[in-house]
Amino acid sequence: MSEPRKAVVAGVNTSAPAANSLLLKTFYSDMLLIRRFDERAGQLYGMGLIGGFCHLYIGQEAVVVGMQANVGPQDQVITAYRDHGHMLACGMDPKGVMSELTGRASGYSKGKGGSMHMFSGEKRFFGGHGIVGAQVPLGTGLAFADRYQNNGGVSLTYFGDGAANQGQVYESFNMAQLWKLPVVYVIENNHYAMGTSVERSSAEPQLFKRGVSFNIPGEEVDGMDVEAVHAAGRKATEWCRSGNGPYILEMKTYRYRGHSMSDPAKYRTREEVQTMREKRDPIEHLGQKLISRGIATEDELKGLDKEIRLTVNMAAEFAIESPEPELSELFTDMVA
Repeated sequence: MSEPRKAVVAGVNTSAPAANSLLLKTFYSDMLLIRRFDERAGQLYGMGLIGGFCHLYIGQEAVVVGMQANVGPQDQVITAYRDHGHMLACGMDPKGVMSELTGRASGYSKGKGGSMHMFSGEKRFFGGHGIVGAQVPLGTGLAFADRYQNNGGVSLTYFGDGAANQGQVYESFNMAQLWKLPVVYVIENNHYAMGTSVERSSAEPQLFKRGVSFNIPGEEVDGMDVEAVHAAGRKATEWCRSGNGPYILEMKTYRYRGHSMSDPAKYRTREEVQTMREKRDPIEHLGQKLISRGIATEDELKGLDKEIRLTVNMAAEFAIESPEPELSELFTDMVA
């Protein structure tokens, strides 16, 4: 009887090959758009123009930008409720996203989904999901559809360190490996879930090892370095696309804001957050690379920031001026 195949468990990916100049500039632009968009969303929330919950992605931009650079037109994306960055990285229009945040009829879910529940079939973005871990079996199901249709597609299923302890995650891991489903499980480990550190809530804090008992390979990646994320994402998607089954990527990242807009984040010190901003910020880090490698000048980056701020402000103005849904929309798009 042959020995069972053992899962490959790698350490931190620190040897990522350098991306080309054009791609690096695209990374910078995409991350900056997400940063400025969520900063503006935070302002609109404070003004009472965004209702319900609002979870900002500020600090984690390198994860989704680096991963989405490996996505093809046949691939699919699904994530949790910290989802504005994922929408923008999928190519969704900032005007439509901001309109949805503010509950307007021009939003991606007609103003009825809000921050946590947007969707775009055109961009193959299958939603943000408000229930912790609920998107993981759904993302596994998307991968099942890809395998059934034999279309070469891969499902990128994002979830956080808090969701990594949910039971449905392990049911999904088991089925994905049994059926060799093409799904990359991207764990965005920002260290605190809602407000409890990974070390206090997880018996095994190295989350990339969670697939070992299912023989799913895993890798820990510097999620504050977009080049490292891009390289790891390419490796994982190629693994899945080649029929090898699922792959786990643990992205060690960090959010600067609270869990949601209502979270004062008293579970960590200001010094900790400031240190991350000054020494590990993914956008500043890449900007310094662009300048040092002669790819862009400081003035060019400032000009790009000005253009992106204008784009975001136009999206906010469009959303504020757009009409709210008609009352008849209460009875449309209903399951029953």
